[in-house]
Amino acid sequence: MDVHTGVTDVVLDPRRPDVMYAATYQRRRHVWGMVNGGPGSGIHKSTDGGQTWTRLKEGLPKEDMGRIGLAVPEGEPDTVYATIEAANKAGGFFRSLDGGRTWERRNEQVSGSAQYYQELFCDPKDPKRVYSLDTWMQVTDDGGKTWRRVGEKYKHVDNHALWIDPANSDHLISGCDGGVYESRDRGATWEFKANLPIIQYYRVAVDNARPFYTVYGGTQDNFSMGGPSRTRNLHGATNADWFVTQGGDGFYSQVDPDDPNTVYSESQHGGLARFDRRTGERVELQPLPAPSEEPYRWNWDAPMMLSPHNGKRLYFAAQKLLRSDDRGDSWTAVSPDLTRKIDRSRLKIMDKVWSVDAVARNASTSFFGNIVALSESPKVEGLLYVGTDDGLIQVSEDGGKAWRRQERFPGVPDLTYVSCLSASPHQAGTVYATFDNHKEGDFKPYLLRSRDRGRTWESLAAGLPERGSVYTVREDPAREGLLYCGTEFGLFFSLDAGKSWSKFTELPTIAVKDLAIQAREGDLVAATFGRGFYILDDLTPLREARAELLEREAHLFGLRPALAYVPAVPFGGPGASFQGDSLYLAPNPPFGAVFTYHVNTEPQSLKKQRQAKEKEALKAGQAPAIPSWDALRAEDREQAPAAVLIISGPDGQVVRRITGDAGKGVHRAAWDLRFQNPAPIKVKKEGERDPWDYGAHGALAAPGRYQATLAFQVDGVLKTVSEPVSFEVKPLDADRLTPAQWTEFSAFCARMGEAQRRAMGASERLTEGQTRLDAVRKALLETPAVDAVNLEKARGLHGELKALRDLLSGDAVVGRYQEPTVPGILGRIADVTGSVWNTTQLPTASQRQNLAWAEEGLQGVNGRLEEALATLTALEAALDAARAPHTPGRAIR
Repeated sequence: MDVHTGVTDVVLDPRRPDVMYAATYQRRRHVWGMVNGGPGSGIHKSTDGGQTWTRLKEGLPKEDMGRIGLAVPEGEPDTVYATIEAANKAGGFFRSLDGGRTWERRNEQVSGSAQYYQELFCDPKDPKRVYSLDTWMQVTDDGGKTWRRVGEKYKHVDNHALWIDPANSDHLISGCDGGVYESRDRGATWEFKANLPIIQYYRVAVDNARPFYTVYGGTQDNFSMGGPSRTRNLHGATNADWFVTQGGDGFYSQVDPDDPNTVYSESQHGGLARFDRRTGERVELQPLPAPSEEPYRWNWDAPMMLSPHNGKRLYFAAQKLLRSDDRGDSWTAVSPDLTRKIDRSRLKIMDKVWSVDAVARNASTSFFGNIVALSESPKVEGLLYVGTDDGLIQVSEDGGKAWRRQERFPGVPDLTYVSCLSASPHQAGTVYATFDNHKEGDFKPYLLRSRDRGRTWESLAAGLPERGSVYTVREDPAREGLLYCGTEFGLFFSLDAGKSWSKFTELPTIAVKDLAIQAREGDLVAATFGRGFYILDDLTPLREARAELLEREAHLFGLRPALAYVPAVPFGGPGASFQGDSLYLAPNPPFGAVFTYHVNTEPQSLKKQRQAKEKEALKAGQAPAIPSWDALRAEDREQAPAAVLIISGPDGQVVRRITGDAGKGVHRAAWDLRFQNPAPIKVKKEGERDPWDYGAHGALAAPGRYQATLAFQVDGVLKTVSEPVSFEVKPLDADRLTPAQWTEFSAFCARMGEAQRRAMGASERLTEGQTRLDAVRKALLETPAVDAVNLEKARGLHGELKALRDLLSGDAVVGRYQEPTVPGILGRIADVTGSVWNTTQLPTASQRQNLAWAEEGLQGVNGRLEEALATLTALEAALDAARAPHTPGRAIR
């Protein structure tokens, strides 16, 4: 078999497993072009389980064939179907009725882009019904003689996979460029599976919108689009939060830094448009050559950028670099053709130059000889870097008046595609470059840096995996030498300017095509090819990370300001709001102040310390020491070690303690900006969580400076292990409350929380008292030595506790008969807290009045409750004197 030939399809005879058919495929794709077939393409048959093969020829095209798809229907093992791409229109749909010995062309239909499709699927119930996957899914009901579209009015095209239910062939599941669709009427209608986060992004960009920035990107055949980095909703973003800015295959997006409503985005081959978020209008901006010019050779993924020095200046590149200073309304070329100007028709593919009639020659490939990477130095206006698909880097230091060409790079093969250029945000002369040579079968990482404006280069790829093309690189704008690198197999970072690299292990092993850093928030956004966008929130820990800090027992990093607001909760609860389990929700980042800490020396429990010593003894060839029973009891009674974040308010008083993971490594924990929940402490959760319960609540922290300290809790003892870190709590809506109103709001919340604490505490004590009294009344009746007068006292006490319950919770008897009742104390407080806990607005007059009434009523209830519990204690004493059996809550003396 030729080195360029592979097997693209294998089908088995459904009744004879040793009989199989295979389609071979001779193809090679380079950056400069493609040939999709040759003499190595064909159909082969084996009757001995693949040990030997015979090439089938009679009735098949004699021209060079391209990609071939095969199928054998259930129930007719001698019938074989084939869809064949071939030169000079010799291809089509073929059928054999004798196990492949002879073939008949049933139809000249051939896939529009066979290298993408060419898959056949037979209906398991009807051997003459065959589906052909193509841009539009086709079906034949007569063994291939005639074809029709299945019907995809509201379904994405470009089909690649199909499952047919063997029990009900009307039930189809299709995999296409748009995702997964299901039909139960043989393709007449389709249901889209909207909860699969599998979109393939080529590019990513971010804007400066407030309160939360927007993420933009271009996708594989699913448009250019934008969506929120986070939402004000508790549940996060839904698919409906996203919007399309340009059609087709999506690529670069850029957003006016001063006007987030102006978005520039593109489709394949330079389809640039300016999108207005306010109106949804789209103005096409693609530059066209003058009649006397050569055609523009746009790459499939043509680079476009806004100048970091002028938010209205656009750069856009074909084989020339074009500039617009009026938002794309007009264009000026600022360079000549910056490529090698190679005639790709004369380049070898599969070791030879091919005829223009070769199978699918250059089909669905980018034009060759164009600019594919672009960057301008943020430090020097007009210092431009351009990279080409034929391996050149061109530099202009005067805004495009003159260009300097570089064509040799250490360790990089000639003609290697320049996948990314990124000028340093710190040093005027520093630029980073990545090269991608995977189309030549070379998957090495090529990552280089120049510190003299592209004159000389050095490799930074040491430490990256030997196999894994590099697609993108960025230097952190806040820390010089902190680099981020996207590769075929994940995302990496370097703390030492590329001397060593570490992988972000929480990110799936997926191709990372592009990166963007949102400067205001300090977030890193990664565009993955198959898993959507990922956002690493708050780069502060990486920006602060130093070897000496990581060598400490533990270290608490700084953090960005925490935004104080109340996340909106949709009706129907904090999750899918009655929309079912299939609703896709992209979660928001943790709310509040998010702390990152590093544990170098993990606190050890007594048990772990003993086990470590035992391992050392065994390693030294010694018998482990046997612990005493007292030592084992101490292990059993020890509280597990934990990390504790101690948070202090502006006055220095501790306002919360948050527990976290104390294991070795990097951890994050969030404070929700709430003070302690006033509700009674529950050691164990009681049953399943109410779906409308979105978390315990205390008062929202007022804006100001707070401080956090990291401690380890070992066997109940807190030990501080980090320096304190100061951070700011900022209101998301700065115009909502003035500082004086925040003071008033916080005072009311404190008063409200205290009333809730006392009322709920009284309710718990009342419930506990009722439980004790129920047992006491039973014991009084069953203990002969008890004076019977105590039964009368217990009956009176029962009535008093019921009356107190009515005061706290409302009249239970009236409520039982579905009649309205006056709210109890707890109901009034819940009405106030249910609103005030969930707003950043001053309480209403009604809420203030309700709280005052609740406080007044609570004062009387507490006095009566104390008297009632004293009576209960006296009854329990009488039981104890009479030697009655134990009752709950009673001490036996």
